[in-house]
Amino acid sequence: MSPSRAPLTWFVTGASRGLGFHWVTAALARGDQVAATSRSAASLEPLVAKFGEQVLALEFDVADAAAAKQAIHAAEDHFDGIDVLVNNAGQALLGTVEEVSEEQARAQYEVNFFGPLWTTRAALPGMRAQGHGRVIQVSSYGGLVAYPTMGLYHSSKWALEAMSQALAAEVAGQGIHVTLVEPLTFATELGAKAPAVEPMPEYDAVRQGLMAGAADSPFVTGDPAATAAAILAIVDAPEPPLRVLFGVNGIEPMRAEYASRIAEFEKWDHIARLAQGAGPAGQ
Repeated sequence: MSPSRAPLTWFVTGASRGLGFHWVTAALARGDQVAATSRSAASLEPLVAKFGEQVLALEFDVADAAAAKQAIHAAEDHFDGIDVLVNNAGQALLGTVEEVSEEQARAQYEVNFFGPLWTTRAALPGMRAQGHGRVIQVSSYGGLVAYPTMGLYHSSKWALEAMSQALAAEVAGQGIHVTLVEPLTFATELGAKAPAVEPMPEYDAVRQGLMAGAADSPFVTGDPAATAAAILAIVDAPEPPLRVLFGVNGIEPMRAEYASRIAEFEKWDHIARLAQGAGPAGQ
């Protein structure tokens, strides 16, 4: 740890595997302290064994609002505050909108949207009282676009995006920064944790089309460990961004996505004006 930098206290959900594990390890390795959380405390034992008192291992389900609040307060009491909240826990439900069951749809939102909502709300009073804080919401490139067979996953991330953008404006004057991290494609177990849906033959052609187009994808599967340096850079930035992509080759598809949206709004502007009772543009 640099002698000029005071150690930070992190609270990280989904810390036992994937991106969260690498971020926690990097934070601890540089001398920070972390409240690492998982649905299984046993999965956090390697971190505790390696870093000792730098780690507070907490077991709770992010979908449980009361448990999330209790975990945040436990971390604040143990470490005397939280500087960085990282809402990393999530799952990716694969299935068309019609195939996904009601239970699966609700579970997707409980983890991907309500989980971050509960921990964020619980952490804000402490951050406001200390006059600073970082809230890092792990969204996805899928929080900015939407592809077939992932509608419920995308929509849960879109909800997280909207909530977090509004929150960023609400707490800007309180010394609290909010950043949405948008990972592209990384070799993690994100999709493996979601329940399987019962496929409908009516959507076989859609799935086949996606598989056929996969070879043309510009995205390169990244190494989760490499993201550690990026997350530390975001945490240490004096003025962090509201949104940041993690991974390469995402900008051009995103530029095309937003250009397409603007073009469609312009094409159908006469309907917009009709709805307002207005005449053609220019009149």
